[in-house]
Amino acid sequence: MSTTSKAPAGLPLSGQVDREALEREVAELRALEALPWPRKALGYLKRTGPGLLQSAMTLGAGSAVASVVAGASFGYDLLWVQPVAMLLGVCMLAALGHVVLMTGERPYRLVARELHPSLAFLWALATVVASVIWHFPQYGLAAGAARDLAELAGWPVYAVDAAGARRLTGAGYAVSFGTGFLLLGVSLATVWSYGRRGAGIRVYEWFLRGVILLVILSFATVVVWTGVDWGALVRGFFGFTLPRTANGVQTVLGAIGAAVGINMTFLYGYSLLAKGWGPVHRPLARWDLVMSMLVPFVPVTSLIIIAMANTVYDPARAGIVRTDLRPVDAAQALVPVMGANVGRIVFDLGFIAMTCGAISAHMVVCGFTVCEMFGLEYTEKRYRMFTLVPVVGLLGVVTSTPLWMPVVASAIAFAMLPIAYVTFLVLYNRRSCGGAGFAATPGRLVFNLILLVAVALSVVGAGVQLKTRVWDRLPLLLGRPAAMVPGRPLPTVRADVDCRAFGLVGHAEARFQCDRA
Repeated sequence: MSTTSKAPAGLPLSGQVDREALEREVAELRALEALPWPRKALGYLKRTGPGLLQSAMTLGAGSAVASVVAGASFGYDLLWVQPVAMLLGVCMLAALGHVVLMTGERPYRLVARELHPSLAFLWALATVVASVIWHFPQYGLAAGAARDLAELAGWPVYAVDAAGARRLTGAGYAVSFGTGFLLLGVSLATVWSYGRRGAGIRVYEWFLRGVILLVILSFATVVVWTGVDWGALVRGFFGFTLPRTANGVQTVLGAIGAAVGINMTFLYGYSLLAKGWGPVHRPLARWDLVMSMLVPFVPVTSLIIIAMANTVYDPARAGIVRTDLRPVDAAQALVPVMGANVGRIVFDLGFIAMTCGAISAHMVVCGFTVCEMFGLEYTEKRYRMFTLVPVVGLLGVVTSTPLWMPVVASAIAFAMLPIAYVTFLVLYNRRSCGGAGFAATPGRLVFNLILLVAVALSVVGAGVQLKTRVWDRLPLLLGRPAAMVPGRPLPTVRADVDCRAFGLVGHAEARFQCDRA
């Protein structure tokens, strides 16, 4: 008879770890190591791990909207940005995973013991703050997509006021809050039941996968239908083209430096421990990061960029970041093959599904991070209570965050990210954490050099983000007029553009100048 026991070092409500099944898995993994690579790869493909949870968090509003705007604004030129950014992030998570699996210790306590307790606390604090603030645009994008569906059905969700600006009607508010509470209810049922793995959770997860897969197939069909400029495709992936404008360059550097959010770094180690994984699982963990996180991310973002480049991109406006896009505009990419109405429905449902995964992941990470920060024993009641911490983000269905909130969040999260990266690099090479020195083997030397590149770019990216999200916004926060930069006008937004319809205001990962909408 199988015996079960709680995974004491991992996620609360992570389910009971079947020790006999885990022992069988360890034996199978050891046997796989002796097999040729193709058979080994097939064996790994049958197993999924924490990479899926990371994928749910990263394939949210940020990656979707950023890809739409990148393709519509720069064509094929920025195809290389997302793969490079995610590859560096995956390598850093792999370093953290190595340390966690070798020691079997909770990352928070490990960092506190090996480095300093205040460093661990700031890491956890940045995780919670980032999860709360970046919750707003998830709901904003989902509500914008839902309003677009309602508009398609003939509902008067918008009205134009005397100044010519689009405003929400009563129906618009009803659709927005209805969508928000529906997503909250589904997310609560999912997050609170993850440990039990009931049939409802499997249905929900397969629903998300199915709708997102439909969107991927739709964009793939658009790409095939409209054709591919193979020369531009190769240049886009391997030319490493930078935009010619300062804002464009800042956008690229910021994206590379912050591909993996600070909350993702905290979540990953605990999700490894929750499955009962140990040192034998290290190859599987690396494979899982690649197959469950990198591989889905690159095709999704690339197909969206290519489809937008083929259908919406205007060479006459090349290099100008498009801030005037709404879901209905982005859905035009699907018109050639699906028609305007079906294309909008598929596009909007896909965005709603992507935000569902991110909302759930934010709630999960808050549920256990708060307990860890204050040294509280994990209980079901506490876990459920702390998953409600980011729920204030539901207000994002009709409004952006107050100006001071993203400023403070950016200051904490983006300043902490390079510090966290340096922490992972140090722990990865520390012998007390399973390390073997910086250059013990050629492979380890190469991997450490990649980590150094990731650290350097995270510093640059954090500097860019802190400048644009904190320093440049301080005058507005203090009630002073923004300073004029020679040759660069103050950002303006057309009165008839509803930036909130696309969930862009205050967005965490894509820099859109909709703040004055």
